Amino acid sequence: MAEFVVIRFGARPDHGVSWIVVDDVGTRRGPPAAGTLAEATAAIRGRPVIVLVPATDCVTTTVDLPIRSTSKLNAALPYALEEQLAADVETLHFASGPMRDSGHRPVAVVAREKIDGWLALLEEAGIQPWRVVPENYGVARVPGTCSLLLDGGCLMFNDGGDREFAMEGVKPSDVLVAAGLLAERTDEAPEEPSGHLVVWCDAADAESLEHDWIALRQELHSVDVNVLADGAMPRLAVTVASGAGVNLLQGPYGPKADYGSWVRPWRTAAVLLLGLVLISFSTKVVDIYRLTQEEAALKAQFTTEFQVFRPGSSEEILDPVGAVTSIKRSLGATTAPPVFLASLLDLATAFRANEAADVESLSYRAGVVDLRVTAPDVATLDNIQKAVTASGRFQASIQSTDQVGDRISSRIQVREAGS
Repeated sequence: MAEFVVIRFGARPDHGVSWIVVDDVGTRRGPPAAGTLAEATAAIRGRPVIVLVPATDCVTTTVDLPIRSTSKLNAALPYALEEQLAADVETLHFASGPMRDSGHRPVAVVAREKIDGWLALLEEAGIQPWRVVPENYGVARVPGTCSLLLDGGCLMFNDGGDREFAMEGVKPSDVLVAAGLLAERTDEAPEEPSGHLVVWCDAADAESLEHDWIALRQELHSVDVNVLADGAMPRLAVTVASGAGVNLLQGPYGPKADYGSWVRPWRTAAVLLLGLVLISFSTKVVDIYRLTQEEAALKAQFTTEFQVFRPGSSEEILDPVGAVTSIKRSLGATTAPPVFLASLLDLATAFRANEAADVESLSYRAGVVDLRVTAPDVATLDNIQKAVTASGRFQASIQSTDQVGDRISSRIQVREAGS
């Protein structure tokens, strides 16, 4: 159950206001009070505030526009109602409510000067209204029944359907004539009584209008007059607190999104996250700077070494690997992985196992080792060949053999297996 503080402006809001605390099921939560806006703030205590503004300062009507979009509807309202309004539509503020079962939509119109003045007074008092509603919407709508509330010289009326308005300085019967529910009195015989009327007023009005009530009872099925012991304020307040009426706080007067309140609970987490991002970013910047410096130092060192081999070169070296490969090729060196040392290791192992053999000469070129070997017999040469080949990395082949005295002279070629 939600509670609201309903504040009602009079014809001169700067002369004072009245207020009451009610809930959304139509129950008064305290007595009505009157005073200044500053005094009314003491009753708020965190409750939403609904403000009732004088019905005579607003025009309340309905429109039959098949438009669902709020923005398009607000744009169309001035053109749909301009013939019914005496003032320039550019000086007026239009607000609409939800569509009714009849298909018509209630609309409230007020001068911008008026609503600006009310909101300025509320802001000065530190009050942020939740809704601002013309007070005649506080007259309960009962289907099939006309409702009339008298408050001082103002008569607020609705027919239980789509007609609702306020008039000043007239009698109840005049209001029903204006609503088209009664014909103006003539000497002709009256028609059959029709319709029901419920009236709320204070005791003084109930007594002073007794003759009007009698006349209306002759023309209507029933006229029920209810005396308001505490004035009109409680009756109006409980009706609007239940959701009735058109809220004038729409369009340019609508509530602004309070993004600050959304962010505030996350402020500490956001600051920590921002700090983490800044630290991470700073670390990356430092790393990039350090790596840039190292790259510049390495590039300078490489350039110095490169100019030893190419003293006449002054161009910037963009591809160091390509530059080194070019130097190797120009010197006739292979860019393949070296096999010379590995082949010597396998040869040394083979000759250690066959000590009777001697190496007369050895040459290496383009990945191939050529040996001139002398051995006491062919079997020793065959053992050397098998020992070298046994590692699986190299392949040894006997190219030639000759008998020189009592020894065998042979040429053996060693190369990588599969080459």
